[in-house]
Amino acid sequence: MIKLIDYLRERIKAVILACYILLALIVAFAAMVDRSHAHTSVEQNISFFWSLFGFVAAAVIIGIAYWYGRSGIQARTNYYDCPMKDDCTSSDS
Repeated sequence: MIKLIDYLRERIKAVILACYILLALIVAFAAMVDRSHAHTSVEQNISFFWSLFGFVAAAVIIGIAYWYGRSGIQARTNYYDCPMKDDCTSSDS
């Protein structure tokens, strides 16, 4: 797995190009989908409704998780090095 990651990092421009091509194919496919059998008027009138809905929902979930983590539930970055707050405050080294 590490070799694969290194291989892709060495060819980052090709990876980005492949992602753009994949995105273009997905957009082209989504534009060709028949929307006449959609359940709601929103689905019929707004192109890529579910794609936009999913993106916004994911962004909101990530934002809430980031806020929740920063509001006090996330452990300190040096938690395992200094389990007690007083252990790291003294400089005995």
